[in-house]
Amino acid sequence: MKTDPLKDTELHDKINSETARVHWSELERHFAHGAVVYVSEALDLVEVALRIAHDDKEAINRWMNEGKVAKVSDVQARTWQAADTRLWASVVSPFVLVQPEKHAVH
Repeated sequence: MKTDPLKDTELHDKINSETARVHWSELERHFAHGAVVYVSEALDLVEVALRIAHDDKEAINRWMNEGKVAKVSDVQARTWQAADTRLWASVVSPFVLVQPEKHAVH
């Protein structure tokens, strides 16, 4: 897939500027609609958002097969709800990508 490097940089910067820490409670309605996607701490959240925006099926499928990208599970949602965990979040419509803070790795 060929992308314009300038546009790629602009999109990367836009995604990066719109990425924020949010409490899980702010994301629950999106989770109820099946739109919240977990991104492993091993990946760069902005890079994953960029690949999704570019519809990079190869990278996305590889990450999904490795368990590094997946729809948020009910167990994750309950755990995050109980602690009202703060997560990094980035919107790539129609999805909200979430990633636990790196220092919170268990």
